[in-house]
Amino acid sequence: MTHYNSTWIGSTMNIVESNDPTLVGRTGLVLDETKNTLVMLEKDSTIRIGKAGIKFTLDSSDVVVQGALVGQRPEDRTNRKYRMA
Repeated sequence: MTHYNSTWIGSTMNIVESNDPTLVGRTGLVLDETKNTLVMLEKDSTIRIGKAGIKFTLDSSDVVVQGALVGQRPEDRTNRKYRMA
């Protein structure tokens, strides 16, 4: 099972690249996931982030997940087969 197919809720997410430079380097716990967004707990506040504009890692992994490729419902994403180039 790859990071693309695993459940992300409860994982630590680190944003490594973003269209919004203020998001790069932010780290937090994934609280919720929808088709287009991730909700992250950072310190004492929650942040809703659009998937399409970010690239991130989960649980200090080297695998960078491209948010634009995972723009579907979490229950559909876990069963989907991804072609890695």
